Amino acid sequence: MPTYIYETTDPKKPVRRFEVRQSMKDKPLTKDPETGEPVRRVISGGLGYMSKFNAPKHADMKREMGGGSCSPGCGCH
Repeated sequence: MPTYIYETTDPKKPVRRFEVRQSMKDKPLTKDPETGEPVRRVISGGLGYMSKFNAPKHADMKREMGGGSCSPGCGCH
């Protein structure tokens, strides 16, 4: 189950963030389960891990073909 980040949205109070494990099928929360304050789900970049053992296949193709559509910042070089 993924972990989602929520933040409170009451403009009269400081913003507070918390995490909730939910199924991807569950609807986003609208209220904090503990306090009842209104909340919204925060979109984040997530966490990824890449090593030479799980590099994308296009990285190997680029080396073999001597080029490709990747940019220098894509991480496969």
